[in-house]
Amino acid sequence: MVRPSQLLHPQRDPLPTRPAATVLLLRDTPQGPEVLMTRRSPTASFAPGAYVFPGGGIDALDADSHAIASRRPTQDDLRLTQAIAAIRESFEELGVLLARHADGRYADAADIAALDRHGPFAAQCKARGLTLAADQVFVLAHWITDRDLPRRFDVPFLVARMPEDQEPVADEAEQFEPLWIRPATALERYKARDFFMIFPTIRTLERLQKFASVDAVLRACATEQPLWTSCPRAGTLAGKEARYMEDDAPFGELALTCPDGQIVHALDWQSEQPVPLLKNVMRLTCGNPSVMTGPGTNTYIVGEPATGYLVIDPGPDDCAHLQRIVDATGGDIRLIACTHSHPDHSPGARPLQQLCATRPPIWGLSSGPASRADSRFTPDHELPDGHVLRLEAGGGVTHSLQAIHTPGHASNHACLVLLEDGLLFSGDHVLNGSTTIVSPPDGEMTAYLDSLDRLSRACDEHRIEFILPAHGHVLGFAKQAIAKLKAHRLQREAKVIAAMKSRPGGSTRDWVPLAYDDVPPAIWPIAERSLQAHVDRIRALNLA
Repeated sequence: MVRPSQLLHPQRDPLPTRPAATVLLLRDTPQGPEVLMTRRSPTASFAPGAYVFPGGGIDALDADSHAIASRRPTQDDLRLTQAIAAIRESFEELGVLLARHADGRYADAADIAALDRHGPFAAQCKARGLTLAADQVFVLAHWITDRDLPRRFDVPFLVARMPEDQEPVADEAEQFEPLWIRPATALERYKARDFFMIFPTIRTLERLQKFASVDAVLRACATEQPLWTSCPRAGTLAGKEARYMEDDAPFGELALTCPDGQIVHALDWQSEQPVPLLKNVMRLTCGNPSVMTGPGTNTYIVGEPATGYLVIDPGPDDCAHLQRIVDATGGDIRLIACTHSHPDHSPGARPLQQLCATRPPIWGLSSGPASRADSRFTPDHELPDGHVLRLEAGGGVTHSLQAIHTPGHASNHACLVLLEDGLLFSGDHVLNGSTTIVSPPDGEMTAYLDSLDRLSRACDEHRIEFILPAHGHVLGFAKQAIAKLKAHRLQREAKVIAAMKSRPGGSTRDWVPLAYDDVPPAIWPIAERSLQAHVDRIRALNLA
């Protein structure tokens, strides 16, 4: 775990959350499902003027109303209370009543007219012989309001089918202008700046638009578990606030730099200035963006003025980039380490060394005999597996980086773990937003997968929470990211096996369109390298 002393900003406790419930009322149309939305009051204290789904806070009476609600056998007390709150809110705000008579008939216009929206909801339903249809309300998602906001809620987004023969009527106090809208249409209007929505609403609609019918939505929600859970994080992009969910590429970086939710971290890619990630870690991205390098190669600078600095992956022999490294460290570079010998990682090591008066030693692994001509590399010191590179100063200040040999992407690939802070510098073995190329003969797929397993074990051993890749933003949830990457590789391998079986006399060029049918054809020549690595592994292990 990251040492609190290395965090960039003073820590604060986010405001507590209050329980709430929101319900997406759905109906089928020939064009696909529609969802009921309303516009919040322009004077509302939360999301004024936004188009939302009906909902609100859970109160004590919701938990006391279980006796007049129907429930599924798998619906626990918490889910039942949330469903009751959602039913109550949809009635109070829109006059929609998810309740049934003893004979199974849904409440009708006469029932709704007989109830006072401002009166005690459960008591009125009981007096009229109505049972709340909580068994027909399912959990879709779980949202926790962002840590930076002044009002915070812990809220399930529930789904239910709109009762037939009911029409929504807004209360004209909290909610206005109820309308039925297809998720895709709402998102198009939002992009056209004609339909203001807040982040959770937008992301929920993005996922909802993939379903072809209301039944499909309800089937997906039958497990009683949310399809996703999120407490978003925010940073700045092009000078504006930008929010992200856990599976978005910038989320881990925001969790590392601003763990309690301050909106102070800029996510724009640039090559002019180092980006502080912790007090003892900076990232300087080389100006070499491309299909292969993404926004550019990340050089990481570990240390502080008292200890001097260790530079990881100086990048290509780019004079401007190397000078920026020197400027960022004040020239006090004690060690240089290269994760592997590819041309966007190691060629800058020797010129950087020459720029430093102290001539810091270069650590790494020599390139293998099968490496390409542009990947030849010989360090000053071979980096043994498990070896620790240290920066030290008086008062017990230490930054220790332990090497983990991770062949696969390259035969001489190694990762580094900043032991005191639980950070994994993954080179090209784990990337953010893409999978790395495994290109035989220097790259080897079984070794790559075995190295992923080794990194997963290291996450447990060193309490690693964040991965700092050579391309892309910091990754959070380190062990889960590694597991997801391995699963992706094995799923791709299954497609390669299927392609080989469907065209047994084919070549890798024949198999690429089948195994990589989910990526643009322009990427196929690059993907063919990894496909060859899969083929070599499949044949060696007799998997096909």
